[in-house]
Amino acid sequence: MKVLLLKDPKEDDCGQDPYIRELGLYGLEATLIPVLSFEFLSLSSFSEKLSHPEGYGGLIFTSPRAVEAVELCLEKDNKTEVWKHSLKEKWNAKSVYVVGSATSSLVNKIGLDTEGESCGNAEKLAEYICSRESPALPLLFPCGTVKGEILPKMLKDKGIPMESIIVYQKVPHPGIQVNLHSYYSQQGIPASITFFSPSGLTHSLKHIQELSGDDIGRIKFAAIGPRTARALPPRACP
Repeated sequence: MKVLLLKDPKEDDCGQDPYIRELGLYGLEATLIPVLSFEFLSLSSFSEKLSHPEGYGGLIFTSPRAVEAVELCLEKDNKTEVWKHSLKEKWNAKSVYVVGSATSSLVNKIGLDTEGESCGNAEKLAEYICSRESPALPLLFPCGTVKGEILPKMLKDKGIPMESIIVYQKVPHPGIQVNLHSYYSQQGIPASITFFSPSGLTHSLKHIQELSGDDIGRIKFAAIGPRTARALPPRACP
C-alpha cells in the first residue's frame, strides 16, 4: 500500500528516514515530499544573545529549525571555536529545555545537555518548566513567526520570565505542485496522506484536491500533532 508523507526527509543513524523505515516494516511503501522551506531571520541579533549566556537563565527549543539557527549563527560569525571552548560550557551550566527526541538529538549534537524532551508537546514542557523554575533571569526562546501561545502564556502566568526571538519563518516549498503532480502521475492516488504541520497542510491541500478529483474520498488523511489535526478539513477529521 502506498502512503504519502508531506515532510522533509530526515536521515537517522542508519542513513534512512525513520518514518520510511518504520512504515516499511509493516509493508507500506512510503514516499516523502517536502512542502515547506524555511527562511532564517535576525541571526545577527540571535548570535549576540548566544554570546551572552550570563544574561539568561537557560534556553528553550521547540523545533529543529531553532537549533539550525544556532548552527548558522556559529558558522556566520566564525564562533565555532569560541562555542566549543567557552560558550557551550556556560550554556550547559543552565537549563536547556526541548520538546521531542528529534529536537533533543540536534541540541545534543551542538554539545548541549537537554531536559524535558519526553514531555511531548509545548504545553507539557511548560508544565515541566513551571515545576522547576523560579523567577530569575529570562529563558531565551528562539522560535518561528508562527508559534503556539500556550507555552509563553503558561510561563507568564507563573511569573517565569522568557525572551522570545523570531529566527525563522515558514514559506511554501517551491516544488510542491511539481512534485505532487509527478507522484500522482507515476504512482497514482495514495491510500493515505500524512500532514506534519498546519502550514504544510495549507500549502499542499489545494493541489491534492485538484489532483485527486472525485477520488479524494479514497484517501485516508492523518495528522501529526493536535494543531495539525485541527487544521484538517472536516471530512478528514478522525
